[in-house]
Amino acid sequence: MKFEEVMKVLEDHSPLCFAEEWDNVGLLTGRRDKEVKTVLIAVDATDAVIDEAVKQKADLLLTHHPLIFRAIKRVNTDDFIGRRLVKLLQHDINYVAMHTNFDVLGMADAAANRIGLTDTDVLDVTFEEDGRREGIGRIGRFDAPRSLRMIAECVKEAFALPAVRVFGSPEEEVETIALCPGSGKSVISVSIEKGANVLITGDIDHHEGIDAVAQGLNIIDAGHFGIEKIFVTYMETFLKEHLPELTVMSATETDPFITI
Repeated sequence: MKFEEVMKVLEDHSPLCFAEEWDNVGLLTGRRDKEVKTVLIAVDATDAVIDEAVKQKADLLLTHHPLIFRAIKRVNTDDFIGRRLVKLLQHDINYVAMHTNFDVLGMADAAANRIGLTDTDVLDVTFEEDGRREGIGRIGRFDAPRSLRMIAECVKEAFALPAVRVFGSPEEEVETIALCPGSGKSVISVSIEKGANVLITGDIDHHEGIDAVAQGLNIIDAGHFGIEKIFVTYMETFLKEHLPELTVMSATETDPFITI
């Protein structure tokens, strides 16, 4: 199968036009005329993941986070990004990132479904056209009010996490839930404006957490990788269903840090 055929299926699901302006999505390295038989999926294009792509003789590496975020003036082996790009090119592996375009169409709904949110709506609208509203995160509710502790346990179980960080009183009952997989610092204000009682997200620091609680918004920090790792299983299932002729594999990845 030609790469462009695979790319069309990916873009039909999460069009590149939904990505944020600062983002870098789509084909980042490789040939558009390449034949694709084997795909490896990961959250990040780390050295270990790229080595696995080489070992598995993958034709396409598909990640959530883009390896190239900012403009680069040269590609050589003098730095770690250059070394990774050179290795991908040496082994003729096409590399595609689906980041905020997938956050908008894919990630948020999948995460909301995992924890059982209902009556969901877009949390932070980033796209409006002809009455269509899309954007980052979701806001919804459970079938009945729950304590913050119960919701934290639900998040742990749904995303197979050893622990989550909670800002707020564990026994407080909450009803309206905001959800933003990955880094949710930018949606704290909109979560408060929309009346959320708790925000489930990642990458919340000390000051952001206590300031949110002071404004009536509890925080459940499940980590950046903690929720967004569902990209891998989601896309593996999606590709196997829509492109069954491909061999699709998930990379071996773990949370990038450990707690001792």
